[in-house]
Formats: sequence, C-alpha cells, structure tokens
Amino acid sequence: MNIPSIQIGVGQGSGGLGGAVQILLLITLISLAPSLVIMLTSFTRIIVVLGFTRSAIGIPQTPPNQVLTGLALFLTFFVMSPTLLQINNDALQPLLANKITQQQALTQAQEPIRAFMFKQVRQSDLALMVYASHAPQPRTQADIPTMVLIPAFILSELHTAFQIGFMIFLPFLVIDIVVSSALMAMGMMMLPPTTISLPFKLLLFVMVDGWHLVVQSLLLGFH
Repeated sequence: MNIPSIQIGVGQGSGGLGGAVQILLLITLISLAPSLVIMLTSFTRIIVVLGFTRSAIGIPQTPPNQVLTGLALFLTFFVMSPTLLQINNDALQPLLANKITQQQALTQAQEPIRAFMFKQVRQSDLALMVYASHAPQPRTQADIPTMVLIPAFILSELHTAFQIGFMIFLPFLVIDIVVSSALMAMGMMMLPPTTISLPFKLLLFVMVDGWHLVVQSLLLGFH
C-alpha cells in the first residue's frame, strides 16, 4: 500500500505580504482598542467621578463595578458621538470606498480626536509634557505631537475628575461630622457613625437627584 506523502512549506499566499501586514495591524488595533478608549476619550473622567460618587455615599459595592463601567461607556459614546461621526465621514468611509490611502485615513482620523483633546487639556499639563519630551517649542497646535498630547490630556482629565470628586465628597463629609459629633455628645462612642450616617446620605442623595446632577455636571463639562 502506498502511503501518500505530505509536504509542508512556507510560501507567499495570494494576499502577499501586504495582506499579512494589514491583518497584523488590524489584530493589534483590536487588542489596543480598550486602551485607546480609556486614553483618548472622556471615559477616564467619567469613570473616576462615578467611583468617587459611590465612595462618598459609603457603599463600596453599590452600584456594582459592571453598572458603573457600563454607564461610563455609554456616556463616553454619547460625549464622543460628534467626534466619532466626523471620523467616520472623513476617514473611515473614504477609506472603505478606496478614495484615500490608509496613511491618509489615519491622519484624517487623528484630527477630530486631537481637536477634542485640545479642548479639554490644561495648558500647564501640555507645557509639562512638551518640556519633558525635549521637543522644539511649538508655535501652533499642529506642531504638538500626538504622543505629547495624549499624556497631557490624561493628566488634565484626572485633575478635573478629582476636582469634581472633591465637590461631591463635601456634603457627605458634613453629614459624617454632624453624626459623629451627635453620637459623641450622647455618649454612644461604641456605635459606628457610618451606621447612622448612611441612611441620611442616601436620603440626601435621593432628594437632590444625585445621579442626575453628577451626570449633568459631567456632560456640561465637555461642552
């Protein structure tokens, strides 16, 4: 009986090297998509503020992390929708129609994102990153590299998120101080103040429609 021989070799596929490189770049882009969403959009500020809100109320597990992350993602898509629409019209659709090259599409896709980041970045953070990069002094925004703009944007988002978080913590801190003082005056030092202050915090948060105010302040901060 004749046994068929099997030969394994390495050759050039029908797609060529260019097709393999495109697939590799696509896989790399998909793997980096979560990081890009965090770094280049409003997600960082939103998720940090929502986390501060949950911590200020005093219930570390309510709402769950999945709920906060989902809310932050949908709010991010809502805030970034004009930018994403411009990217789709200026870069993605012309690329799919073979009207522009991949390099041109990448360049045109960067412009709306850079414009969004320049609106939110602080000048002090931008100046710090320009100085740290040892790059020539830029004269216009177009002279600032994207790799310099991104960390400055993230620093600015964290700064703004902590400012909002501080304002959220203040009224709940007042409630904790009042409850602690009242318990000490009554001699009930063994009773944890958080047990008494938590219902008052929830009552205050519900009465002022806290989630509405937090989301409203976040959305208005991006306009």
